[in-house]
Amino acid sequence: MAHQTAWDQHPEPLTVTSAPTPEYGSGSLADLLPTLAAGLGVPGMSAAISELTPADRNCVFLIDGLGWEQLRAHPEDAPFMTSLLATSRGGTGRPLTAGYPATTATSLASVGTGLPPGVHGLPGYTVRNPDTGELMNQLRWQPWTPPGPWQPYPTVFQLAHRAGVHAAQVSSPTFENTPLTRVALSGGTFVGRLTGEDRMDLAAEQLAAGDRSLVYTYFAEVDGAGHRFGVDSDTWRGQLMYADRLVQRLAEQLPPRSALYVTADHGMIDVPFDEEHRIDFDEDWELSAGVALLGGEGRARHVYAVPGAAGDVLTCWREVLGEQFWVASRDEAIAAGWFGPKIDERVYSRIGDVVAAARDDVLLIASEREPKESAMVGNHGSMTPAEQLVPLLEVRS
Repeated sequence: MAHQTAWDQHPEPLTVTSAPTPEYGSGSLADLLPTLAAGLGVPGMSAAISELTPADRNCVFLIDGLGWEQLRAHPEDAPFMTSLLATSRGGTGRPLTAGYPATTATSLASVGTGLPPGVHGLPGYTVRNPDTGELMNQLRWQPWTPPGPWQPYPTVFQLAHRAGVHAAQVSSPTFENTPLTRVALSGGTFVGRLTGEDRMDLAAEQLAAGDRSLVYTYFAEVDGAGHRFGVDSDTWRGQLMYADRLVQRLAEQLPPRSALYVTADHGMIDVPFDEEHRIDFDEDWELSAGVALLGGEGRARHVYAVPGAAGDVLTCWREVLGEQFWVASRDEAIAAGWFGPKIDERVYSRIGDVVAAARDDVLLIASEREPKESAMVGNHGSMTPAEQLVPLLEVRS
């Protein structure tokens, strides 16, 4: 397939435009719910993913951290999902792209709002709040920031609910009132259940609750196992097996006229624990020179320079990291479409003066300021196929 060839290329040198930009507008996570909502007759929504056929009842099951490449590499651990690979993206057998960066907060906002990161405004794991000058963790929502002004657009669930569609989210009760849920996934009914089996059963019930339905459900543990133990660890494989059984459980309960879509927010890669693969910002005087704040995460960095130093920081980062990372200025990354085809004014300064996205199996850790993140085995965030490509498996009743 032509698009896969582009993703597999490793052009040298690593110019900004050589990064394989996500398929915003035709095949990204931000295009999924608008496509489903358009098929349900929700005003203002358009069917951007042309391969999908409308259904009266739609369920999106998002498995955190389950990339396309990881699923294809483990057929024995996920036999049911493997049997559905050919159904991905409307029967084309192709994946979606997550969007940049390929990280949970960004991707969930893209899914729920139907907007790319440059518009919804969650363009990284941690980004600078231009109003305070502090780093804002957009997954944990720390320090506290008013959610509405940070992400002012309605979610697709809210728009669907207003249009008379039965909209529901079935997830862990701990997520019901979080700011991230509010800005990304709210609208309609939230049903909290702790066990995966209960979520699958309730998702099927919520699908059947309306003649037109849009339901979202979520499973986090594949991602957690990958971060802690690595992709392909026994623990990760165990969680994949469990997720596979959950997908089958939900698929077997679909009410009539339903479509189930199984996708993910990003993939993941394991990075070895040595100095060659883990570059420590906190111990590197060259990379830290002129840097006021280090945001993002190990494979997708936002770098905020002290006033007047952005050009020097960009030059230095390219010299030090340019063979392993795509390193761009803010304006170059925006022009290349990394964050989508447009950038809202309120989002512009949240993006780093310098943006660095890993191509090789490397991390830019910060052992002192980010000790927990720096100790992770599995990582994600960048634009490599292992991180960026996610499934869109389909089951219809």
